[in-house]
Amino acid sequence: MNRRVLTILLLAFVVASACGFIVWRMLGSRLNAQAPATTRVVAAAADIPLGTVLTPSNLTTIEIAGAVPKGAILKAENAVGRGVVAEIYQGEPILDNRLAAVGSGGGLAATIPPGMRAAAIHVDDVVGVAGFVTPGMRVDVLISGLPPGNDPKTQAAGTASRTILQNIQVLSAGTDIQKDADGKAKPVQVVNLLVTPDQAETLSLASQQKIQLVLRNPLDTKTDQVAGTAMVDLFADPNAKKPVAVARVAAHKAAPQPFSIEVINGSKRSQEKIGTPEEKQ
Repeated sequence: MNRRVLTILLLAFVVASACGFIVWRMLGSRLNAQAPATTRVVAAAADIPLGTVLTPSNLTTIEIAGAVPKGAILKAENAVGRGVVAEIYQGEPILDNRLAAVGSGGGLAATIPPGMRAAAIHVDDVVGVAGFVTPGMRVDVLISGLPPGNDPKTQAAGTASRTILQNIQVLSAGTDIQKDADGKAKPVQVVNLLVTPDQAETLSLASQQKIQLVLRNPLDTKTDQVAGTAMVDLFADPNAKKPVAVARVAAHKAAPQPFSIEVINGSKRSQEKIGTPEEKQ
């Protein structure tokens, strides 16, 4: 092969290499410009239940591309030792608003907002087994019993039911072990509700009656005016006609008929009308 051909091939190889390098640099710069920046944040290494005090074994780190979630914790030391106020799932970033304040510890107390209280009530097995009283749910609280002032022997008015609280958040639900009248241990369904101090007093009095929880839609925050229902209302005849109030109209006395009298004053005579508007004036 002569020298001229080798020179041409060498020049062609150099030009192709230069073009390839230029194209690679242009594509690489565009790809780097389009690739979003990543940030390493603290996440849950496994499912973390409510009330847990975080330890290093509960935590890991993950890379998040693009914008970082608001309140995301970037350093593990900012999360260790703080209580979890809402359940966190494996791989989920740890957010500051999902943790209790520094130094408040863990457990149920750390989940109570300022100014609120956690009130524990006993519910029956039907409510407990139903499983709808889970943390975060919203319920109404009903009581059933004999209203004060009624004779327990005759129960003239009968048992009544009334809604005492509405749109109450469930903090936790579980089983407590208590002793019955014979001293034997028995499981009791206990539900903790998030209430105000005034509502806590209401629940304290209501605990002497039978308490029932009614599930409601969390998006339905309207408070309705609910009238109580008595036992006698359940057995009332729905077709019975209600007594119609008859309006009593007071009888108007007939106005007295006017009359006139003749007045004689010496030689003068005049007529005086009695019972007329002119006479009243």
